[in-house]
Amino acid sequence: MPSTVRVPQEERSRAMRTRLMAATIECLVEVGFGGTSTTLISERAGVSRGAQLHHFPTKNDLVVAAVSHLTEVRGAELAAAAAAVPPAHRTRDVLRMLGDHFASPVFLAALELWVAARTDPALLAAVEPLERKVGRETHRMTVELLGADESTPGVRELVQATLDLVRGLGLAATISDDTRRRNRILDQWARTLDEALS
Repeated sequence: MPSTVRVPQEERSRAMRTRLMAATIECLVEVGFGGTSTTLISERAGVSRGAQLHHFPTKNDLVVAAVSHLTEVRGAELAAAAAAVPPAHRTRDVLRMLGDHFASPVFLAALELWVAARTDPALLAAVEPLERKVGRETHRMTVELLGADESTPGVRELVQATLDLVRGLGLAATISDDTRRRNRILDQWARTLDEALS
């Protein structure tokens, strides 16, 4: 007779929280912050309303927890994408990788949280420090990938302008798919950066 393997309660709770975090991000991407509800999230996660309410009594409790999870997901996705950047045509490939990240579902979920946090002090208190952390890490990674020397006057500003550019292009992608236009702009910016950083 096969033995039943019992999963410890702590593991089951962790798995359920992970499903709730993933479902929250999916809902933010698909229906936005306004359309995201705890009922929709628990249905998407396959978790009972009672279990969801036990861990996260309110939508904001759930969304604030998802902010931290989203920060980890964004960091992991960026790190994986950065590791895959080939050495040839480095600047262009780095910019395209950043452009893809800032047009990805995790960026769209973060964008929904930014907009909601603008008028929600509790959400802002959760989002702001984590976004600063992501921003610092993205800047550091971009400097490293570009081989930029920030001790040279103007280089730090060029790197930050690059990140502002790809973020803005990601924002534009929320309205329509402009991948071809984005790539043309990033290819031109790569040439500009190569001249400025050489």
